[in-house]
Amino acid sequence: MLQSYVKIAWRNLVRNRAFSAINIVGLALGLATCLLIMLFVLDELSYDRYNDKADRMVRVVFHAVMNGGEINEANVMPPVAQTLKADYPEVEDATRIHTVGSPGITVGDKSFRDDQLAYVDSNFLQVFTLPLIQGDAKTALIQPNTAVITQEMARKYFGNENPLGKFVTIKSWNALFKVTGVMNKMPVNSHFHFDMFMSMAGVSDAKSPTWMTSGFFTYLVLNKGYNPKQLEAKLPQMVSKYMGPQIQKVFGLNMTQFRQKGNDIAFLLQPLTDIHLHSNLTGEMDANGDVQYVYIFGAIAVFMLLIACINFMNLSTAGASKRAKEVGIRKVLGSVRQSLANQFLIESLLLTMIALVLAIGIVYLALPLFNDLAGKTLTLNFGESVWLLPSLLLLGVLVSILAGSYPAFFLSSFKPIVVLKGTKFTGDKKSIGLRSGLVVVQFSISIILMIGTTVVYRQLSYIQNKRLGYSKEQVLVLPDTWQLAKKEEVFRNQIMQDPRVVRVSMSGYLPAGPSYNNNYMMYSESNPDQFVKGLRYDVDYEYIPTLGMEMAAGRNFAKEYGTDSSGVILNETAVRTFGWHGNAVGKSIGHTENDGLKRTYRVIGVVKDFHFRSLHESISPLVMILGRNNGTMIVKAKTKDVSGLLASLENQWKQLATDAPFTYSFLDKRFNDTYLAEQKTGRILGLFAGLTIFVACLGLFGLATFTAEQRTKEIGVRKVLGASVASIVGLLSKDFLKLVLIAILLAVPVAWYVMDKWLQSFAYKIDMAWWVFALAGVLAVGIALLTVSFQSVKAALMNPVQSLRSE
Repeated sequence: MLQSYVKIAWRNLVRNRAFSAINIVGLALGLATCLLIMLFVLDELSYDRYNDKADRMVRVVFHAVMNGGEINEANVMPPVAQTLKADYPEVEDATRIHTVGSPGITVGDKSFRDDQLAYVDSNFLQVFTLPLIQGDAKTALIQPNTAVITQEMARKYFGNENPLGKFVTIKSWNALFKVTGVMNKMPVNSHFHFDMFMSMAGVSDAKSPTWMTSGFFTYLVLNKGYNPKQLEAKLPQMVSKYMGPQIQKVFGLNMTQFRQKGNDIAFLLQPLTDIHLHSNLTGEMDANGDVQYVYIFGAIAVFMLLIACINFMNLSTAGASKRAKEVGIRKVLGSVRQSLANQFLIESLLLTMIALVLAIGIVYLALPLFNDLAGKTLTLNFGESVWLLPSLLLLGVLVSILAGSYPAFFLSSFKPIVVLKGTKFTGDKKSIGLRSGLVVVQFSISIILMIGTTVVYRQLSYIQNKRLGYSKEQVLVLPDTWQLAKKEEVFRNQIMQDPRVVRVSMSGYLPAGPSYNNNYMMYSESNPDQFVKGLRYDVDYEYIPTLGMEMAAGRNFAKEYGTDSSGVILNETAVRTFGWHGNAVGKSIGHTENDGLKRTYRVIGVVKDFHFRSLHESISPLVMILGRNNGTMIVKAKTKDVSGLLASLENQWKQLATDAPFTYSFLDKRFNDTYLAEQKTGRILGLFAGLTIFVACLGLFGLATFTAEQRTKEIGVRKVLGASVASIVGLLSKDFLKLVLIAILLAVPVAWYVMDKWLQSFAYKIDMAWWVFALAGVLAVGIALLTVSFQSVKAALMNPVQSLRSE
């Protein structure tokens, strides 16, 4: 029975090959899109699940409310881990990471810089279940100055030699580390990636009792089945017990008084598996994903499959007249409705399986492009992922049922006495209305995606062209100049002699890309109870002019003023937060150091607000203090010969530091890298929007072809009676254009709502102009008109003698 069903199904697919081809291509593109997005979403959801303790691990994060804003940090104070483990029995284990970046490593006479290093506690490898290829994970990091490196790092440093027992040097720290273990590369789906883990033992900051400075990423393993919210509810007691006395010492207020001033401090517990998609805290080790994009791409996959299924249903029901006589004869010969429905479902399944095979081929070809767009390393490997093929087959069966069920029951419901009379079958009003509704759904989805893509690109353009308050063009950033030691100032002076250089500043505080996060609590000397939380930048005399910042009041730091060591420059937001609506110059602010020592600074200038964080965040209060922050040089160039300037800088560098690698970056690239996630989303959204429109047009093309065939005799009569080609094209097109206009009316409010929600994540955003919606509508009408007109013009140009004879 099944074999005969398949034979008949194959014969019918071949007989109606034009419609079959349209359906196969549409379904293949829909399934390919769904498969790509499935791989993307599963990769996003897999972050940190390589850890066999992942489901009961949390990260401790810091939240505080102060005058001037909130603090939300991914790292906490040094004693938090040990305190939680000692005081709360529900904490099975605790471990920490203390990041140090890429300080530069020397092995023998070779220097390396492009590796990420971090200090970790001795139990870190066991908590995160990172097995070693060489060495013992339980003991590798117990002793001070020991390190575990990745296998890739071992090959780079030591070649084919056994790395265990060998040493690497970090010159800037004057420290020697013994290699005690080798591990595989960190899993790609981890929220942090390091090449070398160094023992925290012997690090003085790690043993600090202070609760007033942070910098330690802290993870807890909770007892099985324990609810993290229960522990989180107990943490205010820890704040009062341990932070309270230190707040009293620093600010002169007990916790009750501190909170009465509108301040609050809390520790929160963040599930490990939520970090990648649900966390965007200050100081994250890697750029995280965004669950919004998972939802968006998941919706696109559903939409694409839905549009492909709609095409199948539309073309199947529209072509009912070609199958009506077949159904009538088979019913007369004894076929029951269920048997006929099964036949049509088998045809749907066969067509879907062909489309699925084609979709897998498309994905194999498209994966490199998609990985490039999404910044992923996705693979389609049926051997490694045993669930993948069964999932695809199940998806194919579900799609075939979704796409084929209505046509199957619709076609099998024909009454033989009606269809065998010879009366031309055109379908009832119900089926025509359904087809029209499905076309509206298709184009509504397409228009929503067109509007969404346009809004995303406009927002990205706005970000890239917004006045930032500083100049990012032709600014070179030279990191790790500390490697020059006493020759650092010599290098700076040499750079300044180059006529292609305008200015040089020495400061690691950069307004774009990763930078230091130096939270700073300050208060007005005239109102000591008013605390303002901001950021502190240590800058030199050249910082503000090098970056093209403008002064709103007062002056910049200047060498001729010996008192500037006790002076500060505030940004406009800090001035407003203090409530100084007039001139802030001359006023004083205070700051209490961790040791309880109070310092007073006089405001000598106000710099105009500039964006030193992502445009997702509002500008926060900022204080600039004159200080020597060696380690990074900011070079403002004035030449088109940037490559020549870089060659010259590298040559001078090598003369001063023969064993230290010369590296650089551009400030504008650092800025653009901040919005890589949005850029990737825009590109992917544009790609899928184009595919969605194409698949929708495939269905529209098929319906236009069918309509033209159904009205062949009518067209011939009209031409004989003198109708023009244009009038006939208009006649055939207007019904479809009406449906597209309805789709526009439905899509515009939905698109506005969705994109308005997306824009809320930006503190600085575009207004959604009316012309964006109008443009999408015009494009939809134009695309639909072009699609339909091809068949309409073809039908209108047909010789009326042939069209009338064909009937």
